[in-house]
Amino acid sequence: MSKDPAVTNSDLYHVVLENDRVRVLEYRDEPGAKTTPHQHPDSVMVTLSSFRRRLADEERTAEVELESGAVRWLAGQEHWGENIGDTPTHSIFVELKEPPATEAGERRLGPSGT
Repeated sequence: MSKDPAVTNSDLYHVVLENDRVRVLEYRDEPGAKTTPHQHPDSVMVTLSSFRRRLADEERTAEVELESGAVRWLAGQEHWGENIGDTPTHSIFVELKEPPATEAGERRLGPSGT
């Protein structure tokens, strides 16, 4: 079964650019929308709207609130999410196709500021 968000949640994720080094996804949803489990490789996320979301994986749940214009590193991960705010979510993900430089770093759920 595919864990590609453009396949598992094709109504929410759309590929806007892809080449041999990156894939760029656009994500849009409305309050109350939920995603099914999917995977992201190491990525850069750019928020085009302010939003509040709940993200979860097999072990953890985290609530994330970001302002429009935020740029965050997203370590590779598998998760599912839900728009728990009262505004639509609009984000761009620049997914890296290269393997991580090191596997020593701990994987987090959701975006980080570094």
